[in-house]
Amino acid sequence: MTDRFNTIAGWALFAGIIALGLSILSGMFFHADKPEAPEVAGYPIEAEEEGAADAGPSFLEVMATADASAGERVFAKCVSCHTIEQGGANGIGPNLHGVIGEPIGQGAGGFAFSGALSSIGGEWTFEQMDEWLKSPRSFAPGTKMSFAGLSSMEDRANVIAYLNANGSNLPLPEVQAAPAEEEAAEAAEGEAAESGEEAAEGEAEEATAA
Repeated sequence: MTDRFNTIAGWALFAGIIALGLSILSGMFFHADKPEAPEVAGYPIEAEEEGAADAGPSFLEVMATADASAGERVFAKCVSCHTIEQGGANGIGPNLHGVIGEPIGQGAGGFAFSGALSSIGGEWTFEQMDEWLKSPRSFAPGTKMSFAGLSSMEDRANVIAYLNANGSNLPLPEVQAAPAEEEAAEAAEGEAAESGEEAAEGEAEEATAA
């Protein structure tokens, strides 16, 4: 019994010595509890300033140069549920002829829209259609539309241009020149005008001298 107690006591003492040794070694390498330790652990990461990243063109800027023929190719994803020709029958989804400018969730042809969409109100503007095509479930939570949406803004703009060309024909947004571009254009016009005036003055002086 005494030998067993001595063995246990010896192992316990040995374990204590090992723990003490490890504590001393760790203290030599890690300084978390020392006065020179930083107030906040970790490494500072400088966040990018707000607005520093290029946000890219807005939807209306992309819409201004949208291509209806490219939109027709995108619309190929929709033909299993929709028709677009005038007087076309409703399918799983409504006929979309002239949809841009129509009341949202009302439509023509007696299609039964879900309350989630018909309760939105307003008309299908370019911007509203863009939000719908981006994510139908986000635009009208509870909608029966099973389509996940188009992630590409360019694809959405092109297919909206195609929808618009089929029965709506609303004017597309105009491309607005950026302030810097406008200033550059005005400066170029001013330089051209000054050059013309100088040339005219030179010709007049030559004529006088002659």
